[in-house]
Amino acid sequence: MNRTSAVQLLLSLSLIFSPFTFLYADMILIPSGTFEMGNPASHIDDDNVPVHSVTIDSFYMDQYEVTVGEFNNFLEATGYNYSMSLWEKYFVSPTDNHPIVGVDWNAASAYADWSGKRLPTEAEWEYAARGGLDNKRYPWGNTISKDDANFHKYWKDDVEYENRSKHGKDEWKYSTAPVGSFQPNGYGLYDMAANVAEWCSDWYQWDYYKISPKHNPQGPNSGTTKVTRGGHWYSWHKGLRVYNRGDNPRDVKYWQDVQGFRCVKELE
Repeated sequence: MNRTSAVQLLLSLSLIFSPFTFLYADMILIPSGTFEMGNPASHIDDDNVPVHSVTIDSFYMDQYEVTVGEFNNFLEATGYNYSMSLWEKYFVSPTDNHPIVGVDWNAASAYADWSGKRLPTEAEWEYAARGGLDNKRYPWGNTISKDDANFHKYWKDDVEYENRSKHGKDEWKYSTAPVGSFQPNGYGLYDMAANVAEWCSDWYQWDYYKISPKHNPQGPNSGTTKVTRGGHWYSWHKGLRVYNRGDNPRDVKYWQDVQGFRCVKELE
């Protein structure tokens, strides 16, 4: 075996055994595991308690949030009825490499179906966002700076407010950033905090954690709104923590220039 063949074999083996193996373009294998879901510092009446152990099976997740360019391919192929506002098109997400915004849950689900994928469950999303870290606030650790993510400002009533004067990579004050503009988390996923809020498949229920199954929870059987996760470009820093929950109606129509998504896929 010559040197070139040996190198190619080693690369192939590294992909087979790597926890970040790519199956599809820009998708990463998230290894199975168990984690503590929720926020141990929350009040008893908050929606992300009690903290509980959840076991997640392996799955593939988009490395990046779905971009304008990718979503336009879907629109051209299917004729799906969607259009960005002028504000969204020219200011919030002005290029094909910015995340798509203004998509309701129905449009995100339609894209996922068309691409042979699905939206992540809320538990899958939090597990992946943590990037293999235990008991951390953010995908990278316990503090956030303008070098870490694209967000609006610091909330005053918090110890991290002292970082408010620090500058960094975040040059996008009133818009999304192109996907992948900041460092990925431990699983190789980009923008799991800020940029755009991401739809999950679950119905939202305030006290769901009290009855959530321990293995691959799918959310309640019904509800009036769907879960969103991750915060966005106009969030305060506290809204970007991996355990924070949000929700919106499936067909929400207004003030959604902060709403996007990414997809997941089962192992085959």
